Amino acid sequence: MFFKKKEEVRDIIKEVYAKDKLERYAKFILGVFIVALSFNLFVLPSDIVYGVSGVGVILNKMYGINPSTTIFIGEIALLILSFIVLGKEKTKNSIIGSILYPIFVELTTYLTAYIDVGNVEPIVMALFGAVISGFGFGMIFKSGYTTGGTDILNQIVSKYGKVSLGNAMLVTDGLIILGGICTFGVSKIMYSIINLYIVSMMTDKVMIGVSQSKSFFIITSKESEIKKFILGQLGHGVTVLEGNGAFSGNKQKVLMCVIPTREYFVAKEGIHEIDPNAFFVVSDAYEVHGNK
Repeated sequence: MFFKKKEEVRDIIKEVYAKDKLERYAKFILGVFIVALSFNLFVLPSDIVYGVSGVGVILNKMYGINPSTTIFIGEIALLILSFIVLGKEKTKNSIIGSILYPIFVELTTYLTAYIDVGNVEPIVMALFGAVISGFGFGMIFKSGYTTGGTDILNQIVSKYGKVSLGNAMLVTDGLIILGGICTFGVSKIMYSIINLYIVSMMTDKVMIGVSQSKSFFIITSKESEIKKFILGQLGHGVTVLEGNGAFSGNKQKVLMCVIPTREYFVAKEGIHEIDPNAFFVVSDAYEVHGNK
């Protein structure tokens, strides 16, 4: 009986990855190409260092080693380490990206001869590189893959160092940036930090989009009036949730609704106008599906 039930459990993750394969592969390959081209056009000429690519920039500056060679060796070494430490399942979605990225870095070096960015200020190079790289990384992650590299190292540090992925990234990229200070000086590293921050922001925007709506969770003593305001004047639906105060234990209603961002101000001020003591939480709603 136990084994029968186990066989009936759907492998949801497998089903998700089986959907729209061609579209996801196309986005993934295009994303890798964009990141590689951005590396050769903006990152390498600006001496921006983070991730395995940053090691490639440092060794290219110090010893003239081809960055794609450094990146390839680093990616393969980290793949092997990931397979040993994290296991097969955690590693398999990084394999294709780890191999394709250094290949694309090598191939796109030939395109730079046909794309002249001119004499551009270093800060502009850093900003453009960040935006374009972030766009590419967003496409890669949205397709369900990664380019491996320090993403693998971050997972290992997070697992064994008992820290969040964000803190693990600070450790790994922090060490690489520290190595860059010795090679390029403090001013160039400031550009690297700006670039890394914008890359992370742009990646998130591509993955989850720009918030078009706000979700409101409202606790109020004037439930009926606020419902009428949202339903009648704003023209949006309201869901009433049952809540319990953790401290008092009192039962209370929680109103939940999704409001277009352009109507955020009037919704917020309208709630305050009806009940100045209303407690509410507002958060970005990046996707809204189903009936309103």
